[in-house]
Parts: sequence; structure tokens; C-alpha cells
Amino acid sequence: MPREVGSRSPRSRPLRQSPSMADVAAMAGVSSQTVSRVANNRQNVDASTRERVLAAMKMLGYRPNTAARALVTGRFGTLGVISFDISAYGNARTFAAITDAAREADLFVNFMGARAQTGAAVRQAFQQLMVQSVDGIILIESQILDTPELRLPSAVPVVFADGDTGHRYANVDIDQAEGTRGVVAHLLGLGHRTVWHVAGPRDSYAARRRAEAWHRSLKDAGAVAPPLLYGDWSAASGYRAGRELATRPEVTAIFAANDQMALGVMRALHEAGRRVPDDVSVAGFDDVPEAAFFPAPLTTVRQDFDAVGRHCVELLLEQIGGEGGTPRQASVAPVLVVRESTAAPAG
Repeated sequence: MPREVGSRSPRSRPLRQSPSMADVAAMAGVSSQTVSRVANNRQNVDASTRERVLAAMKMLGYRPNTAARALVTGRFGTLGVISFDISAYGNARTFAAITDAAREADLFVNFMGARAQTGAAVRQAFQQLMVQSVDGIILIESQILDTPELRLPSAVPVVFADGDTGHRYANVDIDQAEGTRGVVAHLLGLGHRTVWHVAGPRDSYAARRRAEAWHRSLKDAGAVAPPLLYGDWSAASGYRAGRELATRPEVTAIFAANDQMALGVMRALHEAGRRVPDDVSVAGFDDVPEAAFFPAPLTTVRQDFDAVGRHCVELLLEQIGGEGGTPRQASVAPVLVVRESTAAPAG
């Protein structure tokens, strides 16, 4: 079929070109060298000129050539993050804080999920991120089940968030033991003879530390530690544990290892006709946004995940900047938040 005169085949249409450094320079009224300095975050550019160049970049949709920038600065401007479960509340909050802190430092973030809680899976995720040209890597809650000591390639700096590093790597951690001691002391201080515990999964580093601190706190107070019950962080698993605990008249105080399981425990107690906190006090851990709006507003431990994420980026940038020495271990203090779900035992 003959084509109309003046028509153009799809193949002959000119491709839309990305804006160049020269385009940005022309719009901002500066030299290409100045644009390069701004793109590479050099400091020898006055503030008003930098703002003008950044505005031109944004208006044109200019994206610096990361490969070229790496040749100049030795950095790619990207951080990598590895996690087993980014859907967990604490992990998600930590990741959000990491991305916020990275954005403030003009850095990008690449995320890689580890397929299993093994050293091999972490090393594979590590290698995949290295191929994507990252300047450093953060591992979130990186408990490794099949190896007592994780060893990673030394090509890029590494920071652990809430993980057991054996002081081999920089680490940022919330003091789980301090938070747990606060909960147990609060419940015993109300007059409860002991505190039952619904622990998190056995393969969770955070859950193990909370369970160990719970047991130690009871022992130090001269209280008998009752049998542990285990959940999987979900409200459903807390509900199952709560149904069992509701049948025990001696149970007057329950500490769940996270707020979701505490919610499930409270539901089971309600169905069994045991009131919170009149008959049973319930406490959790995390202080999720909904905790204050539970049927009985929840006493819990607030973890500052924003501080954890920001400290991770801070420690990583220290290493990227060439600050050597012993890997830093940073700890973030939790805060006990007392609400209406805990009270003195009846009678």
C-alpha cells in the first residue's frame, strides 16, 4: 500500500535525546565545568549558583552520568541495603529512615532481598549489589542461622542494623535488653508475682535477646520464670498463645515480644472473659502507631527506628570517607511507654 507523501515510518522518527550538561549550563547561565562541580557535589560553588544549577537540572530532567562521576570522585553515589523481610514493622521503618538519610546526603539506595537466612544467601545478595556499583552496604536484622560468624568481601564498607556482627563490622542496635528489663520491672513493680512471655521466632536475633533479658530480669528479681511460648511476630500467633494462657488462672501479666502478638493475646483473653488490665496485664514491644488505639491502649517499648537508620548511614559514610579504625558499635536506647493495658493484679 503506497505511503502518503511526507509521512515518516516509525523507524525514521528521531529519538528523544536526554538533556546534556551543556543544556543545563545554558539554562543556568554557567559553564559546563560549574555544572560538573555541582553534579559531583564539589564545595567550590557558591550557594546561589548551586541553587540555579540544581533548578535547571530539575526543570530539564537532567541525570548525571554516574559512571563519569565515579571516575572523578571514586564514588557511585549509591548505597545498598539487604534484608530478609522488609515487610516487618521495624525493618520497614529502618529502611525508610535509611532512604531519607541517603536522600539528604544526595545518595540513591538499591534494595536487595536475601532469599534465605543463610550466609550463602547474604553473600549472593552482597555480590549482586556490588555488580550494581554501590559505595557501601547496610544489612538489616541480619541474623545468620547456618554460620556462627559471617564473613563478607572487603571490597565495600558494611554496616549491620540490629544484627550479631561479633564486632567484626560496624553495627547499630537498639538495646533490646534494656527495653525488656523496663517492661519486666514495670510489671513486677505493679505487684505481679511473675511475667509470662510470648517470644518471637527462635531464628530472630532480636527475639532471642528479648527472651534472654526477660529470663535474666525475672531471675535477678527472685521471680520464677514460667515456660516460654513462641510466636512468629503475627497477631494470629499471639492469639494462639493467648488462648493457651487464658486457661491458666495464675497468669496475671503477659509480655509479648512485639505489639502485633500483644494484640492477638488481648483478643484471646477477651474471648475467654478475662479483662485487660483488670484480670491480666499485657505489654508489648515496638510501639506501633496503632498501639495507643488498642481496646486497652498498650503499654509497650518504643524503638527509635528512625535513629537506627540514620546512624547506619552515618557510620557507612564514615567508612566511605576513609575513616578507619575499629568498627563502631552504636546503641539506641528504647523508651518504656506506660498506657492502660497494665495495672496492679486484682486483689
